[in-house]
Amino acid sequence: MTFYAESYFKQQQQLESIINYVVIIILLLLIIFNASRYLHHRLRSRNRDLGIIFFLLLLIFTGLQITNLEHDYYQHTQSLQMRPFIQAVARDHGLRASQVVVNSTTLTDGILVRFRGRDYRVNMSPNGDNYTLTRAHVVNHTVNVRK
Repeated sequence: MTFYAESYFKQQQQLESIINYVVIIILLLLIIFNASRYLHHRLRSRNRDLGIIFFLLLLIFTGLQITNLEHDYYQHTQSLQMRPFIQAVARDHGLRASQVVVNSTTLTDGILVRFRGRDYRVNMSPNGDNYTLTRAHVVNHTVNVRK
């Protein structure tokens, strides 16, 4: 079972987005280079064909990046709710926020919270402004904490 600490929500890595940006920049540079070669040697259609291929690849990677940005935005808004929740649980139980871990990256009814070596199930109110913790017992005691 994987639990997430507050520090995980502070610094989520977005390696996939960085890779997509690098590929987009490389494709743009290849298109510019190919366009200059095509303008210099107008009779060679090879440069034009390569330019079209690079342009289509650029469109594909740009579309993927837009989809990733939408997904990252949704995930970011969901994880923004977790930090205040973790801080509230820590404050209510006299702990530091680093001592509280949760098993989900989104704040929903039924997630597990772990502190002081015990697990608790979260019952959220319908409007999400309060919660109750009920002692829970997990089946798999192997825990991986992501920080």
